[in-house]
Order: sequence, then C-alpha cells, then structure tokens
Amino acid sequence: MSETLSALFIFFFFGLLFPSLSAFNKITHLPGFDGPLPFRLETGYVTVREETGAEIFYFFVESEKNPSEDPLILFLLGGPGCSSVNGMMLDMGPLRFKVDGFDGKLPSLYANPYAWTKISNMIFVDWPIGTGFSYSNSAEDYTTEDVKATKLIYKFLRKWLLDHPRFLSNPLYMGGDSYGGKMAVLVAHSIVEGNEGGQLPLIDIKGYAVGNAATGENVDTSTQAPHAYGLGIISKELYTLIQTTCAGEDYKNPKNALCATHLDTFNEYLSEINYYSILDPNCPDEPPSTNEMTASRSLEENTEEFVTSSLLPDTSCITAELLTNYWGNHPLVLKALHVKEGTIKRFIRCDFNVNSYHYTRSIPSSVPYHFNLTTRGLRALVYNGDHDLKAPFLGSLAWIRSFKFPVLEQWRSWHVEGQVAGYTMLFSNNLTFATVKGGSHVAPGKMPMECFNMFERWISGNSL
Repeated sequence: MSETLSALFIFFFFGLLFPSLSAFNKITHLPGFDGPLPFRLETGYVTVREETGAEIFYFFVESEKNPSEDPLILFLLGGPGCSSVNGMMLDMGPLRFKVDGFDGKLPSLYANPYAWTKISNMIFVDWPIGTGFSYSNSAEDYTTEDVKATKLIYKFLRKWLLDHPRFLSNPLYMGGDSYGGKMAVLVAHSIVEGNEGGQLPLIDIKGYAVGNAATGENVDTSTQAPHAYGLGIISKELYTLIQTTCAGEDYKNPKNALCATHLDTFNEYLSEINYYSILDPNCPDEPPSTNEMTASRSLEENTEEFVTSSLLPDTSCITAELLTNYWGNHPLVLKALHVKEGTIKRFIRCDFNVNSYHYTRSIPSSVPYHFNLTTRGLRALVYNGDHDLKAPFLGSLAWIRSFKFPVLEQWRSWHVEGQVAGYTMLFSNNLTFATVKGGSHVAPGKMPMECFNMFERWISGNSL
C-alpha cells in the first residue's frame, strides 16, 4: 500500500510540474495477423520537446506472465536510425513475419513463441527523431548526437512512467542491440545519476542487457579481422598482414598506408557477404519499387505506389527484413498503429541517412559507463551472436576483460534442451558474458529459443 501511495504522490506532484502531452492507443488487431492479438499491445507518442513538437513513437507490450510484477524493459534498436518495428518483429518481440508465400502485398504475421514479452513488459522506441514514426515540427530535431539523444530517451521514459504509474514500482532494465547497446548504457547511467540527484519520478533500475553492442572503441573494428579469419572468410596471410601493419591504428581511419591497403582488401571480402549474419544471403532491405520514389512525395502517394507495385525481389532475397518495409508502409498498418497523418514521408526499417548524415557520435566510448554501472551495483548481461562480423564477440570480451574483474566462472558452454547454445563467463560485479551459437547481429531473431532461455535465466538471477 505504501508503494502505491508513493507512486500516486509522485504522479500527481510531478504531473503539475511536467504536464503530459502523450497519446497512446490500445491495439487488439494488426493487419497481417489472423485474429485478435494474444498479448496486450499499446502504441503511442511521447512529446520530448514541447517547444518544437518533437514526439517519439513507441510500442509497448505487457508481459504475458505477471505484468504488475515482471520487469519493465526499455529496449533501444541500433543504427542509429533503426525502427522499433525491428524489435517487435525481427528481434525478441512478440511477432514474426511469414516469409514463405509472400506475394508483394501485405506480409503475414504470426506469434513468436519465444518472445521476451512472455515474461517481461517491453517498450520499443523509434529513436532518434526521424527514425520510424518519430517526428518533429522543427527541422533542427532531425539532427542530433549522443548527449541530446540520451537526454530525450531518459525524458521519454520519465514521461511514459508518469502516464503509466502502475509500472513505477516494477524493476526496470535497459536493453539494446548494436548502437542501441551503446545508448542503453548511456541512458542507464542517466537514470542512476537522476535518481541520486532526486530527479522525479525515481526509477527502480536494476541493470541492463545488450546484444552485439557497439562501444565506440577501436576494439569494435579491430576484432573483425581475427573473427573473419576464425570463420574462414579471409586467409591467414591477409589476417597476419592486418595484425602486423595495423597494430595501434584506428581501423576506421588508419594512418599507415599499408594498413589502409590491407583493410581495403578486407572490406572487399566483407562487401560480398551479409556480415551481420554470415550464413545468410546478402540482400537489400528495400523493395524494388521504392528506388523510383521521390522524397518529395506525400506519405499517401508513396504507400500507394509501394503496396501496388508488382515488382518483387529475387525469391532468395525475400527476407523478414525486407517484409518489414512492405508492412510498415501499408495504409492499413499505418491506420492500425495510429500513425499521425503527414508526419513522415515513408517508413524505412533502418534509415542509414540518419546514421550517416544526421547523427554525431559525440560520446567516444560507452566502456567507462559499463564500468561505472557495474561497480555501482547494476546487473549486466552482454551477449553476442557468434556469426556476426559487425560487432564480434571478441571485441565485447576484450573490453570486459579490460576491467580486470575477478572471473567467478571460467569459459564454459551453456545448454538449451540438451544442446550447446553458446559459451559464457561470469565476472564479479554481476557481469555475465555470453555467446549465442549460430547467432547473428540480432541474435534473438536468428536463435529465438536459445536467446529466450538465456534471458529467462539471467533476468531470474540464475546462472546460464
């Protein structure tokens, strides 16, 4: 009762100082899914800059187990510029696309039996502004950097909790994939600092889980060549040349001419494959018809051409990633999700224009934040799909080892249904590292059963 009264006090007191401009909708049916949804879904917007009307779009899925007590997870996708639809339908979210039999129109959906929302409440957000369905009335909000983005996501969470006060007492965990893994740690740090500074509402943050996470450190890229050699992508000769000439170099901008030459050769090998998931075909995300669209057209005109085009990609390149762009632009989907008319030109699953031209990586490394949070008592799960060359598990393990935390459990296998699902190490300060055997850059999408078991054990406080 005292927790309830406390939550109500915070809600009313803070609401006077920080009025909500949020809007949210309960969704019971989605185009492409047969029948009512077997889980509670909400979509909506949270205003994060009142003066410009900047709004962050989100999906919220209630836990199918015990939403009043299960953890609440704010999960950030990567890019920057990858939509929350990725989390809902390609990652650990409650839905999946049926790839077989796609006819170029509305993709079909089915329930993911290994969704993390079986045991946790999850929020997936479109960040930064300009990603997915998030928008602003001011052009200035479409260009941002790490510090501003972190502040807006933290503000989003505080306002969302005030709009949903019954979740104020739930334990909160941050989560993220790829660049979202870097941002999840930065936001977690802001939450801890905000709590200590008396920022309302106080948030009961317990830890974070990040998959194939970027850090900004050189180790993100310097471990790609060793991993590629181990996976049989490059020769021993090229691997040796890179290790010899690139020692101490910035792999993104090497000053040594020989190093740059060998990295160019290495990148040619990467360009031939899907280096996010090396066993999968190397395919574009964009449907053929979108190449003819012009950016100046309205949303209605774009979607009409988009969904009526008879052009289809090669059957070997009909992937769930591709279907996301078909689904997210369908007029019935936009209506069902309550996307505000005229706020975006066209939905793009991962808009790399945001990544390349509108986002600055102003915080060079998240590694000090990992160290700060784990030594302050937060639990951490760092996991990597071992068939990802974008963010190799070697890099994650390298920066973890740099903390020199005592190893409580040495490298060992972990199992699901009697089979090896990956390998793990347990460090002091509640830091768990795990690989997912056969996993891609988005490991739960490729190995859903294994990742669900990993998450369930970890979130319950059990050993993998």
